[in-house]
Amino acid sequence: MYRLPSTPPPARASAWPLLLGAAALLGASAWVSRRMVRRAQARHPARGSFVLVDDVRLHVTVHGQTSNPPLVLLHGNGGSADEMALSGLVEAASERYCVYVFDRPGYGHSARPAHRAFTPDAQAGLFLHALRLLQVRQPIVMGHSWGSLVALAMALREPEAVRAAVLASGYFTPSLRLDTLLTSLPALPVIGTLMRHTLSPLIGRLIWPLMLKRVFAPAPVPERFRRGYPVWLSLRPLTLKASAAESAMMQWQATRLLPREKAVALPVVVVAGESDHLVMTNWHSRRAARRIPNALLTTVPGAGHMVHHTATREVLAAIDSAARRAGLPMHAHPSPPEGA
Repeated sequence: MYRLPSTPPPARASAWPLLLGAAALLGASAWVSRRMVRRAQARHPARGSFVLVDDVRLHVTVHGQTSNPPLVLLHGNGGSADEMALSGLVEAASERYCVYVFDRPGYGHSARPAHRAFTPDAQAGLFLHALRLLQVRQPIVMGHSWGSLVALAMALREPEAVRAAVLASGYFTPSLRLDTLLTSLPALPVIGTLMRHTLSPLIGRLIWPLMLKRVFAPAPVPERFRRGYPVWLSLRPLTLKASAAESAMMQWQATRLLPREKAVALPVVVVAGESDHLVMTNWHSRRAARRIPNALLTTVPGAGHMVHHTATREVLAAIDSAARRAGLPMHAHPSPPEGA
């Protein structure tokens, strides 16, 4: 019986070219990212001093006369002490306060050791210890955005060590945030490690203008910030991991702090922009001001999430209000400079 010759199976395309191409892309991304980070670090060295607390090296800058009442400023997720300085708040506040501006762990020039959970309460403990080492007693603590959770935790952890708290644009009431699923990815093991050392810095740089537009809306991005902020310091693997980890824990940590808010025993001023569409003012700041004892609410018409940049005078006024409620003699200090 005659049989037709069998047809050989089609040759399978080799996966090696794709694998080699992907490896080359990741390697090139890692090289470019490292080069840009090193350039940013050379152009923006640490300008303050360092304090070592529980093996965490914290960077702090000090502004104003040490005889003035102490004020501590804590930045939000993805920011740094440079961001605070570029807002104009540090310069304006240093006319009447001795201002201590910290880089929170993993941001700016502060370290963030691996395999530790830097929750708001953990960071509160670090900063309270650091302030004791710096011999800073009973400061007013102002936190912006994620930093407001740290400021609130400091007031709860050691109320006798904090004179008053100012909570700006904070996330206080848990809500559904789908965007945190994406922003949390660089904190994942293995895949997150690969991302933040290769593609994530470049992707972050590409979408940076859109991110700025969102956080500053409805106001335009200030030219001072656009030109002066060291973008690549926020796109380092260490900082990307810190930012992603804080995004991942934000809702849970706000849930843990919420029932403790009624125990706050010191003056609190909550300040927010009425047009904050990143962290909704009605859902977060207004509700927190109603829950926290002795809390006053200040909302700024037309201001968004970066209220300390676009409404610096109003934020400084909120700090002054907290100082007066805490018994500080504010009449002895000059008015805020024009244009602050």
